[in-house]
Amino acid sequence: MAVALYSRGSMIDAMLLLGLLLATFHVAGANTGVCYGLLGDNLPPPHEVIDLYKRNNIQRMRIYAPAPEVVQALRGSDIELMVGVANEDLHSIGTDMANAYSWVQANIRSYGNVKFRYIAVGNEINPPAWEADYLLGAMKNIHQAIEEAGLGNQIKVSTPFSFMVLGESYPPSKGSFRPEFRSFINPIIRFLAENGAPFLFNMYPYFSYSGNTQYISLEYVLFTSPEVTVQDGQFGYQNIFDAMLDAGYSALEKAGGASLEIVVSETGWPTAGGTATTIENARTYNTNLLRHVKKGTPKRPGKPIETYIFAMFNENNKNPELEKHWGLFYPNKQSVYQIEFSPTN
Repeated sequence: MAVALYSRGSMIDAMLLLGLLLATFHVAGANTGVCYGLLGDNLPPPHEVIDLYKRNNIQRMRIYAPAPEVVQALRGSDIELMVGVANEDLHSIGTDMANAYSWVQANIRSYGNVKFRYIAVGNEINPPAWEADYLLGAMKNIHQAIEEAGLGNQIKVSTPFSFMVLGESYPPSKGSFRPEFRSFINPIIRFLAENGAPFLFNMYPYFSYSGNTQYISLEYVLFTSPEVTVQDGQFGYQNIFDAMLDAGYSALEKAGGASLEIVVSETGWPTAGGTATTIENARTYNTNLLRHVKKGTPKRPGKPIETYIFAMFNENNKNPELEKHWGLFYPNKQSVYQIEFSPTN
């Protein structure tokens, strides 16, 4: 049965999430990062957050704009950073190379001992949003400024898409981009392929489930299904995360992007405010996610999936209510639920 798998969409405009805390986290490798958001009025200061990342061996971070106090606190930390270019800056950067040079100088080159990994230009942009007209230009200008700074091999320029860019996603082999988006997204895919940059995907099985509970089982979403739920040719799917990711790979193949790697730039599960938003479900999803991303998908087996969990702290300045409850921790640094990033996961 063809079921639309809905993503988080534009519900996460300009957010920025937080780092880690006292539970004994041990990160196996560096495939999983944590989004660090700032939309709360009671969050710890950045230097304490960075200490929590280091203390718990969280080796990758995503922030949604280059907040100077955060980037400053990252100096010498060895934490790899995905830093965002705000949506509202796309016009100025996309239409004037001088602005791209200025952005890179102020937010990248000024921090020589910060380990920048990706620059995420905008977040979840697609037509008919006005920013769509300037996204690729901004990506190209930022990339040129990075190249001219001698950082092209170190820092890759991309942009995060929501799952809604797919017009078809079931079964995964049928994955394809929306026809009305293809003239927008295909040139971006070519740019990423030419420059060895990943395709960033904000991917939320939670929203797929909450919008289709009559068709999708909770076990299939929480990685707890005891057997294959979807058989797609030679590939069997026991969880929707793999199905969504492989639908993305199928869409890329059809659009000439078969060489691209998908980085899951956001995923997570809320603990309140909506359907199935319990602490136990969130713990189960994120715990099983950490184990699973080391294995690859049926379409790309054996290759760990670089993934960023959203998010580390509940942020009280976000709306609607559901958006306040994605954190692994409360702002007072008490864990919402226990979760271990351990070598045995």
